[in-house]
Amino acid sequence: MIAADAIAEILKRENTDFIACYPRNGLIEACARIGIRPILCRQERVGVSMAEGYSRVHRGARIGVFAPQAGPGIENSFAGVAQAYADGMPVLIVTGAAAAGREHVPPVFNAVDNFHHITKWATKISDASQIPSVFRRAYHLMRNGRPGPVLIEVPNDVWNQEIENDFIYTPRARLISAPDPKSIAEAVTALRSAEAPIIYAGQGILRADATEELVEFAEWLNLPVMTTNPGKSGFPETHPLSLGGSVVSAPKPLKDYLGAADWVFAIGSSLSLSPFNPNVPPGKSVIHATNHADDINKDVPSELGIVGDAKPVLRAMIDEVRKSVPEKPAMREDVRAAKDAWLQEWAYQLNSDEVPINQYRIIRDLMQTVDRDNTIITHDSGSPREQLFPFWECTLPGGYLGWGKSTQLGHGLGLNMGAKLAAPAKLCINVMGDAAIGMVGMDIETAARNDIAILTIVLNNGVMAAERDTLITSTEKYGAYLVGGQYKELANALGVEAFRAETADDFIPALKNAIKVTDAGAPALVECMVKEGYDFSR
Repeated sequence: MIAADAIAEILKRENTDFIACYPRNGLIEACARIGIRPILCRQERVGVSMAEGYSRVHRGARIGVFAPQAGPGIENSFAGVAQAYADGMPVLIVTGAAAAGREHVPPVFNAVDNFHHITKWATKISDASQIPSVFRRAYHLMRNGRPGPVLIEVPNDVWNQEIENDFIYTPRARLISAPDPKSIAEAVTALRSAEAPIIYAGQGILRADATEELVEFAEWLNLPVMTTNPGKSGFPETHPLSLGGSVVSAPKPLKDYLGAADWVFAIGSSLSLSPFNPNVPPGKSVIHATNHADDINKDVPSELGIVGDAKPVLRAMIDEVRKSVPEKPAMREDVRAAKDAWLQEWAYQLNSDEVPINQYRIIRDLMQTVDRDNTIITHDSGSPREQLFPFWECTLPGGYLGWGKSTQLGHGLGLNMGAKLAAPAKLCINVMGDAAIGMVGMDIETAARNDIAILTIVLNNGVMAAERDTLITSTEKYGAYLVGGQYKELANALGVEAFRAETADDFIPALKNAIKVTDAGAPALVECMVKEGYDFSR
């Protein structure tokens, strides 16, 4: 077989359902010939986002693939790969390249050189015989340690090279690391003797499928639990011990409990410092459990480090607790009471009837209308993220796709399409602002053309609201932060059935009509005319 067919065969053995792509790449036709569906996006970074959303829902068991063409295709992919790298998400990028020997001849774009600092690994296949070993290493790296994207360049003269028909390739499994028993005993002793300990849970909980263990461990020691942005939904937020998750905005009790904590047990998180992450305040004693040892003592000093995957770490800690604690204590009530008091402070916004519509009323009605057990929701960056994130209560792991160590406008649309392709029975929703749809709005046509039945909710207030305090003079003189559009009409023109809500009472009927459209197998959009002003829970 030729190299392109060999790579397609490897993807098939890795249970690849589809490849996002655009538009000239030797892998596209090879995949189509063996039943792997090619989905051509309108913009390359949206294609990367689609592949990432697919990987997120499958938690790395299946990994999304994006195949751009050499030159402008891979150049345009840079932003999407950078976003996946920032959030530690496995995505396979298989790109075309200039013929071997011309990669350093100007003005040829060399993807390996330009992507090496935003990928876990970037390499070039110079001969078809290298394909099995390169892809074996690529999938191993994407499934083990700190996840991240991998880029493989295939020069245009390699796609048609012959390779042995009986080449050997076996999919690589994820390897699970168990913790040192001594570190487990020390951690449990520290938490049991602490005055105000707290659990800080990251996306490693989701990746390790460790929600059940996290709930059990929290209940044995009666510890409040907070999550990071990408870790949101790793702990059920309807649980009495849940403080919710944090971006820049957060439920008020989360900030209060984290500020008062003497010990922080961080698990499944890199604890990387970020303006879009709940950073651990100085002066805390930290237990840091992660499967990537390089993250321990990277940004946050740790009294105790535990190297291991979240599931076996938590199981070992539960077993250690049970040696000396005969039964679970009565569930504390202060955490839920604090959240209820905070929600009461926001009730006037969550229940608002004002016109234009208050964004928090939309979030309230959305959460109360959909079946959250069968919903996957994501946000876009800026105001939609800061408004949705603190108030949306997740019920099951994977029900929320949180992202944002980089905050690219428009990322949520492709992410949501990838989620729907991975979980077609779920209601998949992305909430975006008018600035975000301006970045990637043409790709709702990709959803229509490929029958990807997502639901997009656009919060339209005609401004870049999150930037209004930085664009004061430029807006007064030149209207710099004003943006505009009629997104219901835009969606209709692109083949997507759309609805508009101009008052709070319009929203639920529009939402239900849109869900009927998605239930029938087509994408839908709801445009909400919302207020210009905003408040955040900070």
